Amino acid sequence: MVLNLLGPESLKERLLLQVEEAACKNLRLWSSQPSVELKEATAEMIFDLTANNLISYDPTKSTENLRENFVAFIQGLISFPINIPVPNSVLTMFVQGRKKAMKMLKNMLQERLASPEKQYRDFFDYVVEELKKEKPILTEPIALDLMFVLLFASFETTSLAITLAIKFLTDHPSVLVKLTVSNSTFPEIVFYPVFIQWSITPSLYQEEHETIRRSRDAIHSGITWKENKSMTFTSLVINETVRLANIVPGIFRKALQDVQINEYMIPKGWVVMVCPPAVHLNPEIYQDLLALNPSRWDGRITEQGLESNGRSKHFMAFGWGMRFCVGTDFTKLQMAILLHCLVSKYRWTAIRGGNIVRTPGLSFPNGYHIQLFEKLP
Repeated sequence: MVLNLLGPESLKERLLLQVEEAACKNLRLWSSQPSVELKEATAEMIFDLTANNLISYDPTKSTENLRENFVAFIQGLISFPINIPVPNSVLTMFVQGRKKAMKMLKNMLQERLASPEKQYRDFFDYVVEELKKEKPILTEPIALDLMFVLLFASFETTSLAITLAIKFLTDHPSVLVKLTVSNSTFPEIVFYPVFIQWSITPSLYQEEHETIRRSRDAIHSGITWKENKSMTFTSLVINETVRLANIVPGIFRKALQDVQINEYMIPKGWVVMVCPPAVHLNPEIYQDLLALNPSRWDGRITEQGLESNGRSKHFMAFGWGMRFCVGTDFTKLQMAILLHCLVSKYRWTAIRGGNIVRTPGLSFPNGYHIQLFEKLP
């Protein structure tokens, strides 16, 4: 059901244009402001885009801000479940945020069920169609829970990844130059807490985004699916960003039978927590593991068994196995398009913030504030 909206065909035929329009619109807006808190700004952009496609939500026509309820939920997502009756406690805001968001979603679904003849071409249409069947695979509570999870996962994780990608590019100007107009090998790159030096063949991805922009018949024409698929170095930057980010600290799986791993037995029915950072920051797998090195992914398709969609036992930023993230391609599309519009038309400078902490999820406690400037023609 989700793939009907976020699968390759939908991305190509419908969402590509929407993602580019949202990126261009918001970048223009941000460039008119003296300072932009990047995580908050990208989260708002992505939430509005995703919510519109999933439930046709328009924040300008709603009496209550749906995203604010999700923000309250996120702030207390991983916290001790001690119910202290304090109005503004983390847990209280967490519970209230989820309740309010679920109530809004339930009201929207009830309105759809009352008028099934009206079509929106969003996820709720598929839910209504399923619930009307004689033997539906979904119940209304499950559908609402699924909708809540889709909205939460789609905007929070992607906005974090985009913010981190732009911070990495800011801190590593040589990578930014290569992504845009480079024709030289890399100088020394610094990535705390290690110093590394590396070089690559410059002709492989030379002038990736400038080449795309200059090759168009009309300089202001929209990006095509072919151009999106040609962003080779951009895809390497995205892979390296999410490897270092480890936005999801744990992935849960249930043992369907007894599993023997070396001298350990995992009994049937136990839940296993897989820790992606333990893999992505393993020095036996990744040399100079704390270095921002997008080109480590070049050629790994054969070396490490990395498939085009990012599936590998050594790379699980989007999950692994049967429950591989259904929104992977949508996330990568949003990151690639925003980076393309950003480096092609704008320059920026970091103003303040940018410190990263894990609690245990990734967060920017002081935000990441930048100032955006439009490039001269």
